Amino acid sequence: MKRRSDCPITCTLDLIGDKWTLVVLRDLLFFSKTKFDEFLESPEKISTSVLTDRLHRLERAGLIEKSQYSTHRLRMSYLPTEKGRALEPVLNEIVRWGKRNIENTNVFQRPDT
Repeated sequence: MKRRSDCPITCTLDLIGDKWTLVVLRDLLFFSKTKFDEFLESPEKISTSVLTDRLHRLERAGLIEKSQYSTHRLRMSYLPTEKGRALEPVLNEIVRWGKRNIENTNVFQRPDT
């Protein structure tokens, strides 16, 4: 992908700054979702075509990796890579900012807390 600039903020936003990518990463990192159908169960109701696109983008960017979990060739599970897991503190900061600055946000509970 051609860069708009060398600014790290611009480059990061070009990678994860759309409406859905951080939601998919949230589900991977905070809720341990790994399968396509699990992502579809999220309350934001991502469409199958958008989810497919975001998973492909994240894989191409090296933020997730997929592996087959069944003999059926289309049954894949998705896991964050080290590069993907490095975004967890960023997501935690977004959660903290949202809780402090946006009224009536729901404080979700991570499974590991």
